[in-house]
Amino acid sequence: MSRELKQKVRNCEHICGTHMALNFCAITEILAGVGFDFVWIDSEHAPLAWEDLRLHLVSCKAGGSPAFVRVPMLDFNFTKKVLEMGPDGIIFPQVETVEQADFVMKSTLYPPEGNRGFGPQMAVGYGKRNLTDYIENVNHELCRFIQLESETAIRNLPEIVKNPWIDGYIFGPMDLSGSIGRLGDRFCERNTALMKEGVRILQDNGKTIGVSTGSVDPEELQFWHDLGVNMISTGVDYAYMRTAAVKNLENIRRIQKG
Repeated sequence: MSRELKQKVRNCEHICGTHMALNFCAITEILAGVGFDFVWIDSEHAPLAWEDLRLHLVSCKAGGSPAFVRVPMLDFNFTKKVLEMGPDGIIFPQVETVEQADFVMKSTLYPPEGNRGFGPQMAVGYGKRNLTDYIENVNHELCRFIQLESETAIRNLPEIVKNPWIDGYIFGPMDLSGSIGRLGDRFCERNTALMKEGVRILQDNGKTIGVSTGSVDPEELQFWHDLGVNMISTGVDYAYMRTAAVKNLENIRRIQKG
């Protein structure tokens, strides 16, 4: 599964995923069985404990969907622990410079390419997978992404994109708007211009272009597609439940009022 998905990313094929933020793994298993190309597990903002994260990854496997984990920025030890659990992809937020991109990529790679320490557990099925096979292949199986969430990142992108290990680049439009003093104004002219500049650079270099949005509005999703984004991560677990519950309540109230 990892190799197939990584090839799609490398080929800049259209893929889509959804976000998990709650710590109830049954929801993860349900969404993992819907048919998304991946499930994005958020350990940057969501209050997930290590056991929550482990259960999310188990639930993704049970539901049949690859799992991407977003880790906190530049946290070497956190990244190492996540990798030992064997996600299909890893996402680094707020990468702004060539040096930061190099740092986070090396943290995912065994020597001599990087400096990841050795100690896989869940990643090798607690001994089920041959260690020699894992060492020889994992560097080329894991999907690696960075998020572009500031004007500085866009300005440095022509150099960042030279890193051969980054498989895809994901816009964070909310934080990007904050970096220009317009937090929340995701589609303002300047924010859109920055994203268009990023798209141009990434397309010229044959890289997958992603976006992370909680919105499921078809018009917004069409905007991202038209912009040149081929990897769309959309929607989030708690919003799915709230939206359905609110709609159900509206229907009931309407019926009861006659």
